[in-house]
Amino acid sequence: MRKTLLLLLIIYIGFSSETWCQNLQLKVSGNDSLETATIDSIGYTKIHRDFSSMEKELDTLYYTINSLGYIESNRHPLTKVNDSLFLTTIELNKRFGTIKIYYDKSLVSKAILNQVSENVTEEAFILDFRNIESALEFINLKTSEKGFPFAELKLDNIIKNDDNSLEANLIIANTNQSRSINKIIVRGYDKFPKSYLKHYLKIKTGNVLNLTEIKNKTQQLNDLPFANQIKEPEILFSKDSTILYLYIEKNKSNAFDGFLGFGTNENTNKLEFNGYLDLQLVNNLNFGESFTLKYKSDENDLRTFDVKLFLPYLFQTPLGLEGELNLFKKDSSFTTSYQKLKSHYQINPKNRIAIGLKAIQSNNLLNQENNNPLIQDYKTTFYNVRYEFLYRQNQSRLFRNNALIDLELGTGNRKLESSKTSQFEYSLEAFKIFNLNKRNSAYIRLKNISLFSDDYLENELIRFGGINSIRGFEENSLSATFYALLNTEYRYLLSSNFYLHSIIDVAYFENDIINQKEKLYSIGFGFGILTNAGLLRFNYANGKSENQNFKLSNSQIHISLSAIF
Repeated sequence: MRKTLLLLLIIYIGFSSETWCQNLQLKVSGNDSLETATIDSIGYTKIHRDFSSMEKELDTLYYTINSLGYIESNRHPLTKVNDSLFLTTIELNKRFGTIKIYYDKSLVSKAILNQVSENVTEEAFILDFRNIESALEFINLKTSEKGFPFAELKLDNIIKNDDNSLEANLIIANTNQSRSINKIIVRGYDKFPKSYLKHYLKIKTGNVLNLTEIKNKTQQLNDLPFANQIKEPEILFSKDSTILYLYIEKNKSNAFDGFLGFGTNENTNKLEFNGYLDLQLVNNLNFGESFTLKYKSDENDLRTFDVKLFLPYLFQTPLGLEGELNLFKKDSSFTTSYQKLKSHYQINPKNRIAIGLKAIQSNNLLNQENNNPLIQDYKTTFYNVRYEFLYRQNQSRLFRNNALIDLELGTGNRKLESSKTSQFEYSLEAFKIFNLNKRNSAYIRLKNISLFSDDYLENELIRFGGINSIRGFEENSLSATFYALLNTEYRYLLSSNFYLHSIIDVAYFENDIINQKEKLYSIGFGFGILTNAGLLRFNYANGKSENQNFKLSNSQIHISLSAIF
């Protein structure tokens, strides 16, 4: 046993690099104790594994000393004292604290210099010696952004003053001709809509070349649902031209959600559809257009059909056009249809505004025997303005949109056979995802819709309830002249493809026809799974009114699969 332990000890000692490799110690001194103390305060690594590491540390220390203003310092060679100790001396000598730099106003503006110096005149600016390098890098960057990518900066005619300061001239070379973008070439997605380059990214031929700005703008490609950037842009310079290369790929952006069933009505013997359908077709014509079709039919004999078409940047202008047709039918009581036409202007990738016209027509389907005085034929015309803010979070596969503000205001007149009534409508939807950490987040959504009028009809009320408003209630089972809704979820990400969430919804609504004011509550849970087929979502929610207790029979289950293709 002892022989074995002794053999292991010999092997360990024989192959241990720590035993045979001795650490080297570096010691740097100044001309006197004051200089030595200054060098020690700057700091350097004293223990090294080999001679090469020690030399690199000395080079770094000497560079730092010069950048602090000791430009007249002198470095002595390394001296070996013994097998483990090496000494050297660095004479610091005089330290220069500031430098006064004279500049040409035609090459660099005073506004740029004010960002690097607190003392700027019409002829010169003063820098702390420690800030020279960073200041010149900043000035060079700003010069490059003006279309001079090959600009070179240097300090010339350096003069030493008696007050520990320097003077110099700022020389900027290679600024004879400004570079502009002569051509833009898209690689990867050759049919990418060119109007998005001009109006969405605001990059076009003739623009002064600013590579920093171009990189920031092309990052916004990742906010598009149908495309993203696969690598940073590149510039090809020739003697007479500047070509910008953008690298873009096309994404799958079409979506399908819902289920559809059909059967024969026992009373009319006609074929009837039930369920819901949500179809979104995006950029199939490589124009950036979107087409949305929604159909919903539920057990309350409520049917909704909605189709929407959005055409961006018509005729290569910054204006887009949106048209919408919506049909709603409630059993045999009434039908309501409205048509919308809006013109959009994209301020930037996150903000856009719109103005438009909405025409509504409703027809009473009741016969004379069952006539309801609150259901009448009417026509309404609204003039609307809208503002939308949308912020995306592209790093998340499950939650692509991080924040939304959608505000719309409208004013118009409702016409009956014998009267005309002025009306005002207001709609606000906003949500925000608060990312607490990689796995935990909180989702808060606010929705408020109001219709202001001297009197109301039942067939013009706002209808809500269901998965897209307050969960735990049947679809469109509630009607109001005013309602405010708060949806909240606490989300826990189990993996990049699977999350759990809570459901706590609160709503308040008013129905001025029957003088109803009521609060609604809903609680529940859900989960989402991102599969190869799409995003599968399950929601279980139980809703109640203010004066009721929660009952299991009032629960609603919503299951949907959103397929991307």
